[in-house]
Amino acid sequence: MKTVILTVLLLISASVVATEDSYEFDTPQQRQLFLSLTEELRCPMCQNQNIADSDAMIAHDMRRKVYNLVKQGKTGDEVIDYMKTRYGDFISYKPPVTPVTMWLWLAPVLFALLAFVIVIVRRKSTPPEDMAAKLAKAEAMLKQGDK
Repeated sequence: MKTVILTVLLLISASVVATEDSYEFDTPQQRQLFLSLTEELRCPMCQNQNIADSDAMIAHDMRRKVYNLVKQGKTGDEVIDYMKTRYGDFISYKPPVTPVTMWLWLAPVLFALLAFVIVIVRRKSTPPEDMAAKLAKAEAMLKQGDK
């Protein structure tokens, strides 16, 4: 019985090791570039994970492509440009500043300024009420209720 359990555990562990990507590099610099690029590029399917940590099929494909580009001698910028061309600016955790992305930064600031102006205008437009007049009106209502 023990041998059956041991055999099953060995088969399971072998399948786990087989699913890991193993890449061989010519230089340590290529390996370091590959590791930094896979941590910098975002998985289009997972959205909050980089392609180094994602188990999605597209992340596996992207890692293979990064590996091939690094092995071809491409620089980090060239690899990122290739991925941006293929998948769009979303693929990078550092999107470029364009007129479209500028609104992503400006809209919250403009909204906060507009809300502040509205609060200030409303505060000034409401006439200050006399507290003594309010108390007199409240007492008159109480006297009417007592009758």
